[in-house]
Amino acid sequence: MWLAVAIAVTTFVMAWVYDLPVRDPDSAVGPAYIWVPVVLVAAFLTDVVPRALWRARNPLRAFGAAREVVRERWTITHVKFALIGLAAWYVIYASFRNLKSFVPFVNRHLWDGVLEDVDRVMFFGHDPAPLLHDWLGTGAAAHFLSFIYIAWIVMVPASLVVALVWSRDARAGSWYVTAIAVDWVLGVATYFAVPSLGPIYSRPEWFADLDRTPVTVLAEGMMDDRHQVLVNPFTTDAVQTIAAFASLHVGISVTMCVMAELLRLHRGVRVFLWVFLALTVVATVYLGWHYALDAIGGVVLGVAGVWIAAKGTGNQMRRRPVGAQPLAISEEPSRVA
Repeated sequence: MWLAVAIAVTTFVMAWVYDLPVRDPDSAVGPAYIWVPVVLVAAFLTDVVPRALWRARNPLRAFGAAREVVRERWTITHVKFALIGLAAWYVIYASFRNLKSFVPFVNRHLWDGVLEDVDRVMFFGHDPAPLLHDWLGTGAAAHFLSFIYIAWIVMVPASLVVALVWSRDARAGSWYVTAIAVDWVLGVATYFAVPSLGPIYSRPEWFADLDRTPVTVLAEGMMDDRHQVLVNPFTTDAVQTIAAFASLHVGISVTMCVMAELLRLHRGVRVFLWVFLALTVVATVYLGWHYALDAIGGVVLGVAGVWIAAKGTGNQMRRRPVGAQPLAISEEPSRVA
């Protein structure tokens, strides 16, 4: 909540100082006051309905079972926890997107040349994206890695719903959601410090041979939005969303992996997240969204997000003991801390 207040104030102050508009970052999918409640209702139903059907064993008795599930799982305390957490998350997310859109007006310098040079040094005179194209090809690999990149966009909000709405582990849920929020704050800070476009825009010739994928359409749309915003931010509802350093795709994936290890989630979940992280690193470089150095910056950012969030939520940066019971939302704050 403190992060939400701080970043919202920063957004409006910066908009006033630089004479820039504050936009709804997802206006293309409808107003936030419509789609956010829809998401909440969907999360509620997916939490209650399967449990009610399983408990009733008979669809005709499901309504009564659903009332029992709601009484057990949806106490006033949990409703407050979920609503406050999701509201704070959305304020941080919307502020993050607006601040990201302000970057070209605040710091006009681009660091793509420097980032490209560092990548070339790390890869002994080679550029990592063309190198990956040579190793993996430019056909099937492009489609698969495009799927991985898009899947990340769905995974992040889904994981927040799990942490705040479905889970009853208050300590883990608040820690995880705060860590993601810290990632966004640290990420936008790096965008202002090291503005960059990424190889897909600074070196488009490297990616000309890749098969056309949904990521291609996304990249074109993002550049179109950037042009509209730079021409006149007051004549468009778009926000500028292009920034390379550091990679939040990698950073938030690292946060997921570290949190999964610290909370001792099921082994299958942990393996899946680490594999997904590795594929995400490859995808972001292969598709040109990020330099290899951006991925390293994302790793540092993701770990820092978990550590800072642990301090802010009263958790310790160590693995949960084997067999430890999760703390419910109804526990005393001192016990949660």
